[in-house]
Amino acid sequence: MLRGRLPAAHMSSVIAPAKPSSPMGPKEVELILVKEQNGVQFTASALVTPTGQTHPSGEQRETWGKKIDFLLSVIGFAVDLANVWRFPYLCYKNGGGAFLVPYLLFMIIAGMPLFYMELALGQYNREGAAGVWKICPIFKGVGFTVILISLYVGFYYNVIIAWALFYLFSSFSGELPWVNCNNTWNSANCSDLNATLLNDSHKATPALEYFERGVLHLQDSGGIDDLGLPRWQLTSCLAVVIVVLYFSLWKGVKTSGKVVWITATMPYVVLTVLLLRGVTLPGAIDGIKAYLSVDFLRLCDAQVWIEAATQICFSLGVGFGVLIAFSSYNKFSNNCYRDAIITSSINSLTSFFSGFVIFSFLGYMSQKHNVALDKVATDGPGLVFIIYPEAIATLPGSSVWAVIFFIMLLTLGIDSAMGGMESVITGLIDEFKFLHRHRELFTLFIVVSTFLISLFCVTNGGIYVFTLLDHFAAGTSILFGVLIEAIGIAWFYGEGVWLPGMMDSCAPFMVVVSFATFNPPKYGSYYFPMWANMVGWCLSISSMIMVPLYAIYKFCSLPGSFCAKLAYAITPETEHHMVERGEVRQFTVKS
Repeated sequence: MLRGRLPAAHMSSVIAPAKPSSPMGPKEVELILVKEQNGVQFTASALVTPTGQTHPSGEQRETWGKKIDFLLSVIGFAVDLANVWRFPYLCYKNGGGAFLVPYLLFMIIAGMPLFYMELALGQYNREGAAGVWKICPIFKGVGFTVILISLYVGFYYNVIIAWALFYLFSSFSGELPWVNCNNTWNSANCSDLNATLLNDSHKATPALEYFERGVLHLQDSGGIDDLGLPRWQLTSCLAVVIVVLYFSLWKGVKTSGKVVWITATMPYVVLTVLLLRGVTLPGAIDGIKAYLSVDFLRLCDAQVWIEAATQICFSLGVGFGVLIAFSSYNKFSNNCYRDAIITSSINSLTSFFSGFVIFSFLGYMSQKHNVALDKVATDGPGLVFIIYPEAIATLPGSSVWAVIFFIMLLTLGIDSAMGGMESVITGLIDEFKFLHRHRELFTLFIVVSTFLISLFCVTNGGIYVFTLLDHFAAGTSILFGVLIEAIGIAWFYGEGVWLPGMMDSCAPFMVVVSFATFNPPKYGSYYFPMWANMVGWCLSISSMIMVPLYAIYKFCSLPGSFCAKLAYAITPETEHHMVERGEVRQFTVKS
């Protein structure tokens, strides 16, 4: 640095022209102050990044109103119903505290790197799940894969929220409808809560019959080939859910970023209240001890490691395109590495915390019915719509506790459903630019289409359609999508990139295991016919096939020889001029 007094009379200052900015990132202006004295120039420069964020289409890219809006949206999406009904049961079944060993290992070597990769992809390219693949055009099909997966999940995930809303309305009564067997929907097999009927496979609890016969009307269906008409009660609840989703999403992240202040924070308040109540119940401590009991011998079972790996993938929400969509609305200079660590850690801690809430009540149910804990411990919808409501029904002021619990389920579900919808909407409007001017109408089209397909899940036999979608829509296909993402980034876009590098060995393993351990879906004692399984596989393949189909289309549409086509296909669109010189970053094109 040069110091000294410079007479003002001998100095002049000018501003040098701004450096041209890259169309790929925010426009930076370099201000150069040139001072001259006696023919000698002294310069000082600074980079100034404007606050406006420009979309590749030339329009101003919408950004989150506040940083906390983004963090709450990501947390709200990642922390969903599976954190409550899936992780605690897996932990209990697979060695208690010992299950945390493979779980944390896979979170560090696979979950967090993939989580960070998707946040970085969206933030750098500022586009949705399909548009980001301009960095390696031949892999753009995986963008459409994850968009389709998010759309398929919306077909049945919104139905879970509709069930929770139906239960919430039913809770506003002096006596909860699943307390006794004196209702019109009850069968001769129904037995009171006070009976030790869990030891009798021929008996059914009032809570079970309320869900299957009072809510779903499963007794009026003979199977998936006998669905019947949509139930007007569930259809009305589903319509309310769709309306809430539309008005949360129609204006983009400016509106959804405000909704998550309620939907992402409320579950933590309710979980804390339920835990404080749960630990005071008799048998609660025994339930928590069973949840945390350590059995390291279970780690010798390969299935424990497989379930830990798949749980990490599904729990963090990678492979749905949601993280890419959310981060695309960040400012370019946002610290997404820190965001990835914060949000993925909160997600895993929430799963662990919810286990205390769930098993305090399961321990209470075990003692009340005088049965082993594994008789009441379960996962999936049965936990939150049968076992937990049954436990709540035995408490003083049960209606109040039921309202609190189902409000938590609603908030857990709504923000996750919002994330899935935003992935579809952002991914498609960024790919088809004309939709930017009609976001409200396009959002309406997506939510109404989802509503119409979801009607199949609220018929008398809707639970069979729900089970089929749940089994095939986002199972093997989501692992396949994550694998292709990791290959595209690590092997083609950036040689030696660390973040998905460790995933290269995990993702193929999980995809192969997913195929090898496939079991046909079933609901209770009902096994799906062969044609239903074929429809399910067609649904799963319909998303995965987008990868090879788009790769073939892209390769055939590019100009030049075979080598030139390949070079264009794996080179970022902004670097296609390098292909003309025979350079493809780490590769060289030879004739």
